[in-house]
Amino acid sequence: MTIVAGVDFGTLSVRVTLVDSQKGPIGTASASYPLHRKREDPDHATQSHFDQMNALTQATRDVLQQTGTPGSTVAAIALDTTGSSVIPVGTGLQPLDEYYLWCDHRAHKEAQEITSKAHELGFEGIQWCGGTYSHEWGFSKLLHWLRHNPEKRDQFVTALEHCDMVAATLCGITELSQLKRSVCAMGHKWMWNPKWDGLPPEEFLVAVDPLFKGIRAKLGGEYLTSDHLAGHLSEKWAAELGLKAGIPIPVGAFDAHWDAIGSNCKEGDAVNVVGTSTCIIAMAKKAELVPGVCGVVPGSVHPQYTGIEAGLSAVGDIFDVIAKRAGKSVAELSQGLDSWKPGQSGLLRLTWDNGDRTVLVNPELGGVTLGWNMVSTAQDELFAAIEGTAFHTRIILERMAEHGVRIDRVVNAGGIPQKNEVLNRIYANVLNKPILVPSGIPTSLGSGIFALLAAGAYKSIEEAQAAVCLPLRTVKPEPEAVKTYEQLYQLYRSVYFALGTRNAAPVALGAVLPELRKIAAAARG
Repeated sequence: MTIVAGVDFGTLSVRVTLVDSQKGPIGTASASYPLHRKREDPDHATQSHFDQMNALTQATRDVLQQTGTPGSTVAAIALDTTGSSVIPVGTGLQPLDEYYLWCDHRAHKEAQEITSKAHELGFEGIQWCGGTYSHEWGFSKLLHWLRHNPEKRDQFVTALEHCDMVAATLCGITELSQLKRSVCAMGHKWMWNPKWDGLPPEEFLVAVDPLFKGIRAKLGGEYLTSDHLAGHLSEKWAAELGLKAGIPIPVGAFDAHWDAIGSNCKEGDAVNVVGTSTCIIAMAKKAELVPGVCGVVPGSVHPQYTGIEAGLSAVGDIFDVIAKRAGKSVAELSQGLDSWKPGQSGLLRLTWDNGDRTVLVNPELGGVTLGWNMVSTAQDELFAAIEGTAFHTRIILERMAEHGVRIDRVVNAGGIPQKNEVLNRIYANVLNKPILVPSGIPTSLGSGIFALLAAGAYKSIEEAQAAVCLPLRTVKPEPEAVKTYEQLYQLYRSVYFALGTRNAAPVALGAVLPELRKIAAAARG
């Protein structure tokens, strides 16, 4: 029997789960930290590294106490984080500023410049991240920071992804030469790929902006998959966390990627990690470019596979906003929706409220609701928004399948599928595939699996998954609902590309509103 700690840093809290190599998860605890926004700048979203480390300390000590587990018996600790959450650091790898959180969208201009220059110079890396570099990703955020913090440029040593910063902190690493970087993080957000000797070439970066001169060397360190170690827990942090010094810490990764591993992801699976946003994760032994899909990276999900990442920029956030506008919680507004039929609301909702991450890769879009009438309600909009996220997910899965990514099963992971059966049923009917739902929240279980590997409890991910992953229950498609959703999806698909693509070819949309009314009337009748 081996006990390890799996850590997951989310947007607002950190979760620590103790995992027994034979029993699976035996206890979990979480602690929150603030998200810093500015009313005068809605794109601003940052967090303090020190707040997060304090929360990690609290959650770790809480789970040890709750389970009665002596800290000295924990054999390894592994961690995943949000991404791309970027922090500039100076001497001793100490923060020069707060994290630019994944949902910080200030770097629009920088992302456009990187995309434009990559296409102009023919840099292959842009194709491997869907043809468009995102304002959410590393180089965009770093360039924005360099431009807006001239007084700190001389102190700048490097920039770190959240997962690498936390691992370095816990290991007591203070020198760039000793740093281990996550292939997962750097591949999906910084255009790292072995095909072109790692990071984009210096000439390309400097062509984007001379401020990038020398930045490639400053992004040094060893780039590794998560079956390697970032280091070992330092004496200082062992004392803080109540654990044993010297235990191994594997190279970290992004939360959704390890959530997929914790959800028993295998080749042929698509895992929807549904939360405030949705990350869609798949893996393949061999993968080609997928237009509009934001990351195809060797070793990023499973060290022996190529990881594929896509997603929706907002899901749970949209549900929350709809409910807040109605003065209710999502749970209150959802009451009774379990008896609703496909298209009953009469609305078609495009969930672009935070832009489109995949497949249009366009942050400038906004939410669209078609079909409003004089008696439409907030509950109608919530139901249509759930349907809209399912339609958008189908757009993405079809694009992946068109380019050779095999999808046999769909797993709905993350927190929302645990408490929203309406969403699971709608997804099964829209995708016309059985939806598999873990019998508990797998968040931080993927971290536990990599910690078990680091501790030597298992020899492979598959062996560890078989031992500790939660059972999956099945939500099956309903034939009549599938037929109706096929009609609605064709309407959605037409509107999605017509409104979401700049300079789109003319599309006849005159049938959309009459068809929505017809489908709604049939559902109510």
